Amino acid sequence: MPEVSVFYGIRITMYYEDHTPPHFHAEYIGSKVLIDIQNATVSKGLFPLKQLKLVLAWCEIHREELMDNWKLAQVYESINKIEPLR
Repeated sequence: MPEVSVFYGIRITMYYEDHTPPHFHAEYIGSKVLIDIQNATVSKGLFPLKQLKLVLAWCEIHREELMDNWKLAQVYESINKIEPLR
């Protein structure tokens, strides 16, 4: 599972040829969520509120890059790193 970004202890990843809708996975100290890229919403899982707000803001900022990575992952192409929040 390729790593897309890491910030504030949060790890963002995508699976190759994953199911729709376009999404990414976020992990933080044992908590995991799937985030719908187009709507910046939680599809599955639970996350601490503070870290969830960071992830959703990051998703909004990088939606276009995330969608580009989603398309690459669907055809097993290399996924690009995306700038973390600072």
